[in-house]
Amino acid sequence: MRLVVRIVIAVAVGTVVAFVLVGVIEAIGEVVYPPPEVVDLGSPDQLATNMQRLPGGALAFVLAAWIVATFLGGLVAAWIARSRTALAAAIVGALVLAASITNFVLIPHPAWMIAAGVAGITIAAYLAGRLMRVAT
Repeated sequence: MRLVVRIVIAVAVGTVVAFVLVGVIEAIGEVVYPPPEVVDLGSPDQLATNMQRLPGGALAFVLAAWIVATFLGGLVAAWIARSRTALAAAIVGALVLAASITNFVLIPHPAWMIAAGVAGITIAAYLAGRLMRVAT
């Protein structure tokens, strides 16, 4: 039972770390690539048009946010879990991936970004769990 509680705590902390990092990195991206003045978040047409007009660097910041946050959040979860490191990191990765897929469904993204996001998040979670398994 202690192991289950430890893994649940590890995943919770790792997920919080991941989502905070996504927010921080995306906020930095918005400073570097400011969004348009007026975007109606309730309008799918405006969101689609906005996504098409964003420079590649702005999209790269978002992609980097997902991947870096998954890796570091997975690392934290794996470190706290101590055992079942791959499981803890994979769950954090799955939660970030689920949020990203929700984002893909709600806001049209370029195909390259979807493919890179799914692959990058998956690889980042795997590497985080693997690295901590080797380190412990």
